[in-house]
Amino acid sequence: MTQTILFDPLVPWPVIWAAGAITLAALVLGLWRGLSGWALRALAALVLLAALAGPVHQSEDRAPLSDIVIVAEDQTASQQLRGRPEQMARARAQLKAALAARAGTEVRWITVPDGEGDAGTRLIAAIAQALADEPRARVAGIIALSDGQVHDADQVLNLPAPMHLLLTGRKDDWDRRLIVKNAPGFAIIGEPVKLTLRIEDQGAVPVQGGFADLNISVGGDAPQRFTLPIGVDFELPMVLQHGGRNVIRFSVPEEPGELTARNNQALVQINGVRDRLRVLLVSGEPHAGGRTWRNLLKSDSAVDLVHFTILRPPEKQDGVPVEELSLIAFPTRELFLEKIDDFDLIIFDRYKRRGILPAVYLDNVANYAMGGGAVLVAAGPDFASADSIYRSPLSLILPAEPSARVLQEAYRPEVTDLGKQHPVTSGLEGAADWGRWLRQVELRRPEGHVLMNGAGERPLLVLNRVGEGRVALLASDHAWLWSRGYEGGGPQLELLRRLAHWMMKEPELEEEALWAEASGQRMRILRRTLAGQAGPVTVTNPDGSTVELALRQTAPGRWEARYDGPEAGLYRLEEGGETAVAGLGPAAPKEFEETIATGEVLAPVLEPLRGGVLRLEDGMPSLRNMRAGRPAAGRGWIGLTPRAAYETLSVSQGPLLPGWLALVMASFFIVAGWLREGRR
Repeated sequence: MTQTILFDPLVPWPVIWAAGAITLAALVLGLWRGLSGWALRALAALVLLAALAGPVHQSEDRAPLSDIVIVAEDQTASQQLRGRPEQMARARAQLKAALAARAGTEVRWITVPDGEGDAGTRLIAAIAQALADEPRARVAGIIALSDGQVHDADQVLNLPAPMHLLLTGRKDDWDRRLIVKNAPGFAIIGEPVKLTLRIEDQGAVPVQGGFADLNISVGGDAPQRFTLPIGVDFELPMVLQHGGRNVIRFSVPEEPGELTARNNQALVQINGVRDRLRVLLVSGEPHAGGRTWRNLLKSDSAVDLVHFTILRPPEKQDGVPVEELSLIAFPTRELFLEKIDDFDLIIFDRYKRRGILPAVYLDNVANYAMGGGAVLVAAGPDFASADSIYRSPLSLILPAEPSARVLQEAYRPEVTDLGKQHPVTSGLEGAADWGRWLRQVELRRPEGHVLMNGAGERPLLVLNRVGEGRVALLASDHAWLWSRGYEGGGPQLELLRRLAHWMMKEPELEEEALWAEASGQRMRILRRTLAGQAGPVTVTNPDGSTVELALRQTAPGRWEARYDGPEAGLYRLEEGGETAVAGLGPAAPKEFEETIATGEVLAPVLEPLRGGVLRLEDGMPSLRNMRAGRPAAGRGWIGLTPRAAYETLSVSQGPLLPGWLALVMASFFIVAGWLREGRR
């Protein structure tokens, strides 16, 4: 039972204070005039002022509440290192017994898991969430069981009681780690990109300095070994050989006695991109479709276009002197002999043999394609004539032969069954609404892949691989009708863009491909093939074990599967002769960036609360009760602050000075003062 006196004034406090001031002034006047009853009158005024203040007697029936101690257990990946799980188990049991022996104590055990998205140890956030669920007036202390490597220690946390860190790990722990400092997300194919590497030793290292071996594997190939000094930044130049994702694995052999090998490797994934796509466009004569090709290629800022249109063929002789012509001479020798290998794609648009390009030049173009280049022929009536470029050394690489027949009739281009699976034409929707073309060159004996048909289901678009290069033949010069919106038009820009990029070997347009898209520890495996069926994909885990996954078809020519990797690292995929590599998990997991146990990270949080850092290696500290504001930790002990919280069960109130009693007392003192003054 608790007794308390409260005040419930009958009038506002300013009125009471004003009345008190007037009373004080009257008493001073009475003293100055020498009135003998001033003391009795003062007592009467005090009784009246007290009655106006409304004193109330309050009685509370209270029940004491127990203190709350929050214990945060760090269960992140770094806490699973050598010896730490056993330390945590012993500390948990001993701390549980010690807190159970403390009278009037409740314990809130919370677990701190790995943060989502490689966020590391979010200890402060976990404690803040636990405090939000508890009455702060009852929290007597916070105890953290951790290695001290906390990644949110910069958060502001208003703690109501001391916080202590019981540190796992050992004083003689040491670790070696590999750091990749500046791995770019993109790099230009064929140009060197510099990565900064560092091999670093931490903790109680047996031998300072020295050298360590570094293994580098690109795309799952056999690793190359280098020797680097420890503790020194090293710039490593890398040259990407192909576009798309390049997975590079760096690793350092594990040394005897080091804490973990999890941070001895790093995966770097760099997307290879071309600096500029160099395209040579040769138009045999001006026509409406020539601008279509030019607009398509110029709309891409990554394309360097060299475009020549033959405006004045050799047979045109009008007597105008050459020095008076404003036309640019066609640099045939420079383009087709000296610099032909500088181009990624050569396009012949309605070109025919006119003696401008000798047979030796066209033979060089064929060799260029066989050696890995790309040639695209957009054919018009010239392709079926006697001057067709098919009747030149280019016939060795062209995927179809003209029949010398030009079909002058309206037809709607259609994607073939094979074309629905090929990345160049797959997904081109709305074929029934496409506008018609009005001319087509008849082709015979097509080789390679026929992706589109035209009039009478004759081949319209034929793709083929020759040697190391690629060749495409479009048997019509009326693709420009789509760009003009004729009869509703069609996907002309998308079709020609895909066609050009397939020929320049862009990875996303390969018809036979296997790749994976990684998200955390899950990968989405994708297989594209024209074979009509995809077999199971074999996944080789970082530890060498293999898993076979069945693929399911999601679209024509496209199969998928999903796989949750058991650990972070490099995974190898194989199916039907296609191989790929994928890296799962972060390139350098945050939990293993710093593995040596330390109290320095949390020191700014613990110091204002007078908390302490004690190593579990030295034994479990004892618990003591400490007053708020006093040091809460010492050698072999940590302190908790008793909160003396309570719950009010009932409250009763009553007036301390009843009104009738105040009136009687005031009247008595007033009359007594008047009588005393009257006897004078």
